[in-house]
Amino acid sequence: MQIDVAEYYKKYGPMVLRRCRSMLVDEDKALDAMQDVFVKLIENKNKLKGTYPSSLLYRIATNICLNMIRYEKARPSLENADLLMNIAGSEEMEKKIAARDFLERIFSSEKPSTREIAVLHYVDGMTLQEVADTVGMSMSGIRKRLRNLKAKVNCLGESI
Repeated sequence: MQIDVAEYYKKYGPMVLRRCRSMLVDEDKALDAMQDVFVKLIENKNKLKGTYPSSLLYRIATNICLNMIRYEKARPSLENADLLMNIAGSEEMEKKIAARDFLERIFSSEKPSTREIAVLHYVDGMTLQEVADTVGMSMSGIRKRLRNLKAKVNCLGESI
């Protein structure tokens, strides 16, 4: 079955854009990520099956957004010094930085798929079965990863 990218764009484009917006927060970056999702679909349309297109697009969007976040973290831009000074003085930003640092410590030694599992379950509210189907793992594997992640969070939380 041949994938009709134009039809997928019309039908699933809004869902993909919502996903990108929720992960990236920035509208321009979300639009870029959405475009990347459909470019990836075009590049691989002969290899992909047409079953469960929403899950496929959701997963591609999640991976592209995570890659964008990783890239930005590795190469922070310094475009506006005044803006950086305002951010540096903000208590709210301190909380965000602390939270981001905590998350980085949690996920630094985890497999990349563990972060995806956590986002799908805790942020997106997917059931364990839905997460298992999306990432292609068993429910027991998902439970084990989440249980180990909770233990790590508890351990790191006590050391703060």
